[in-house]
Amino acid sequence: MVVGAVALTGSQSAAAAAPEQPLAGRVLTYDASASAEFHDAVDDGAAVWNSSVTNVQLRPAQAGETPNIRIVADDGWPRAVTTSLGNGTVYMGREAADYNWVRIASHELGHILGLPDMKPGPCSSLMSGSSAGTACNNVYPDAYEKAWVEDNFAGGFAPSKAWERPLVFQD
Repeated sequence: MVVGAVALTGSQSAAAAAPEQPLAGRVLTYDASASAEFHDAVDDGAAVWNSSVTNVQLRPAQAGETPNIRIVADDGWPRAVTTSLGNGTVYMGREAADYNWVRIASHELGHILGLPDMKPGPCSSLMSGSSAGTACNNVYPDAYEKAWVEDNFAGGFAPSKAWERPLVFQD
């Protein structure tokens, strides 16, 4: 069941693309203007995903552009609220002061890209989140997490029934 339409980047459309040509990766934009002291960590977290997957890329929204993702700093625990696959709000909660902020940003962006928490889990799993402990500095998704995101954004947009309602991932 298709919940929404996707605007493809470039001049190709799904109907016009030849079967042998892969569709260009989807570009999701984010607005980190309310991320306060976490702005660099958010940019680094987006760069992690951009270097890890090809079917979707994260870019800062341009002036006047409506972003897919809002990034907000607050005093709570880090969390993501998804409105649909690739859309939602990431809260960079200051309560996680003992953790690696780039790991937190990468992890929360992972939720926006369709990944659930995978707790408990080892440090090698980005989506293990806080269960990997404060000493964990791995900011990269593992092969399974990369493949899941690639599948989520491969050749079209047909999210699961889970995307029919907003999801909140409280880490």
